Order: sequence, then C-alpha cells, then structure tokens
Amino acid sequence: MLSAILNAFRVPDLRRKILFTLAIIALYRLGSFVPLPGIPVDQLTDAFKATGDNSAMVFLNLFSGNALSNFSVLSLGIMPYITASIIMQLMQGVIPALQRWAREGESGQKKITQITRYLTLGLGLINAIGYLFLFQSTQYGIVLPAELPTLFTSAVIVFTLVAGTALIMWMGELITQRGVGNGMSLIIFANIIAGFPSAIWQSTKTMHPAFTVMVIIIVLAVIPGIVLIERAQRRIPINYAKRIQGRKVMGGTSTYIPLKVNGAGVIPIIFASALLYFPAQLAAFFNVPWLMTFSNWLTTGWLNWILNFALIVFFCFFYTSMVFNPDQTAENLQKQGGFIPGVRPGNNTVTYIKNVLNRITLPGAFYIGAIAVVPTILFSFTGDNLIRAFGGTSILIMVGVALDTMSKVESQLKMHHYDGFFK
Repeated sequence: MLSAILNAFRVPDLRRKILFTLAIIALYRLGSFVPLPGIPVDQLTDAFKATGDNSAMVFLNLFSGNALSNFSVLSLGIMPYITASIIMQLMQGVIPALQRWAREGESGQKKITQITRYLTLGLGLINAIGYLFLFQSTQYGIVLPAELPTLFTSAVIVFTLVAGTALIMWMGELITQRGVGNGMSLIIFANIIAGFPSAIWQSTKTMHPAFTVMVIIIVLAVIPGIVLIERAQRRIPINYAKRIQGRKVMGGTSTYIPLKVNGAGVIPIIFASALLYFPAQLAAFFNVPWLMTFSNWLTTGWLNWILNFALIVFFCFFYTSMVFNPDQTAENLQKQGGFIPGVRPGNNTVTYIKNVLNRITLPGAFYIGAIAVVPTILFSFTGDNLIRAFGGTSILIMVGVALDTMSKVESQLKMHHYDGFFK
C-alpha cells in the first residue's frame, strides 16, 4: 500500500487531484470552527454538553464533524444534501420525467443535479429554522444578544446556516469534479475521522484505559470483515451469441452481471435513522411533552433496537429494488443477444435475476442491521462514548468511502502502468 501511495504522488495529474482534495477538506474543517454571528458560543457549548444523551443530536453532530456542537457556519453539515439526493433517487421510480432524464445521460443528469441543489437549499432552510427554535427552547435556553433586534439576528443566523449548506455542497462538487473520489462521501469521512481523537480522550476519562484499548482493537478487527462483505459479489454469467455483420463476426464473448451482497450501502441505515429520529427532532424543536415521551420510546431501549433492525432490513430490499431493475436488465440482454446459460430469455431471466437478488440481499440486510444495532446495544450497557460515536454505521461509511476512493486512484494508477492498491 505504501508503494501505491508513493506511485500516486509520482503521477503529476493525480498528485494535483490529491492535493486539491486535501486542501478543500482542510478548508471545510476550518469552517466548522467559525462560529455563527450573534451566538454566545460558550453558553451554547455548555448547554450542548448538558444534553449529551440526546441520541438524535449526537448522530447529527457526528455527521457535521462537531460543527453542530460549536454552532458554526457549517452546522447543518452534509445531511441536507444527502437527504435531497435520496429523495431525488426515490422520485426517479415515481415521476416519469425524472426517469426520462436519468436515461438521457449527461444532459438529463445536469437537470437532476440542479433540482437536487434547490431541494438541498430548501431542506437547509427548514433545518436552519428548526435549529434556531431548538437552541432557543427551554432545553438549551440560548439567549440572543440584546444589542440587536431579535428578528434581525435570527434572520442573519438562518441565512448564514443556509449559505453554509450551499458552501458545503459547492466544496463537495468541486472535489468530485477536480479531485479524487466522491466529494460528499469524503466530507462525511472527514467529519467522522475528525471526532475520533476527542472520542478516545473522553472514553479514557470515563472508562478504564484498558477498556478503551479493547474497543479500538475490536474495531480494527471488524474492519477486514466489513471490507470482505463490502467487496463480495454474486456474479451471474452472461454469454453473447455470435452474429455476422458483413465480414465481421460479432459476439461470442462471455461476461457477468455483478450483484453486490450489500447493494444498498449505508442508505438503509440513514433511512431508518431519519424515520426513528424525526419525532425526536420535532419534539426538540417545538418542546411538546407527549411527543418527547413518544420519541424517547422510539430512540432508546429494546423498542428502538427492534424497529431499527426491521426498518433497515425493509429499506435494504426497497432501495435495492429501486436502483436495480431486473426487467430492464433482462430486456437489455435480449436486445444485445445475451443470455444466462440454462435460462430462457424474457420472463424466465427476470425471475432468475429476482431470485438471486433476493437471496443475496437477505444476508446483506441482516449484516447491515447487525452493524447498526449491535453497537447501540453495547453502548446501552457500557455507556462508553467511543462505542456510540464510532459504532458500526461510522465504520461502514468510512470503509465504503475508503474503498471507493482507492478504486478511483487504482484506475488512475493503472492508466499510467503503476501497481495499485488491490493485487
């Protein structure tokens, strides 16, 4: 791996992309410490620490790289863009116009991207107003400075938060276009990594150091297993019939359809968390006692574990069916003269692909559910913040982003005849 990293810096174009990516991430991390105007930072930090048991706030703070606990200009983090992207993906299966744009290639993708940007800003505005109400509620009790009108100060705070969301979106797209890897994924990766030192420090203060070391060793031992499952595929063999066009013989080749065991990635975890923590966010924003009690049932204890696992399994099947269409795959194979050995073209091919997809999605769904729920159960018994901050979801995201980025660097190295990361 060390030789592959050195080779990456030997290629001038790849070196520029890597340095550009690191510079944008450093700029983003710097922005997470810039406080919002008109906010008493010390008062907010103390109030945030006092309510550290709020699972929803811990989850959102983790994905913002602790920017939320500082109430910085980038407090909303990357979540509005992720939510908007998920909504647009789901709508492609419902709205015919979006389906048509998705098939048009680059021109259609530009239209979808533009709508995603506007939707991100809309969600950012809603989140900004919600956070403002939240931190001014009795739970946090933040008092805005009296020197300026409250309405003016509130408007400046909301506008700055939405501008921060637009800035994050711009940074992520810059990395995707001019850097290495997916910009939004790398920003999430940087946010999770940024909280690692503080989580270890807090764990050593609250728990025995030997316990902290044991947790780190377990995490390092789990990572190879996650890598193995993330790269696991079920390959369906495909043969193409020979056909003669003029004097050329076309086809007669063999290939395969790669179906990943975890085809949905971390999307089911995000979906399930959004559903379970939505009542908690409403209760925190509007300070409704009965809604707060109901949200506590959903976000803590055995009910949360069961619902979280069940929703993750459901969304694994749901999202996989949205992104992979067996009917369209079978139709494309038939048009191109391809077939699965031993399976008739048409409906039989569709049925075969669906059965294979369901058989590999089920263990993948159980795997993702266990990754998300088991650390939560362990935290409820140990109370260690390191387990809560860096549970299975965080590890799954970090491993997935690292593998995706390494694959992109690998392809660049292969183009210049260098050995890559994967042997």
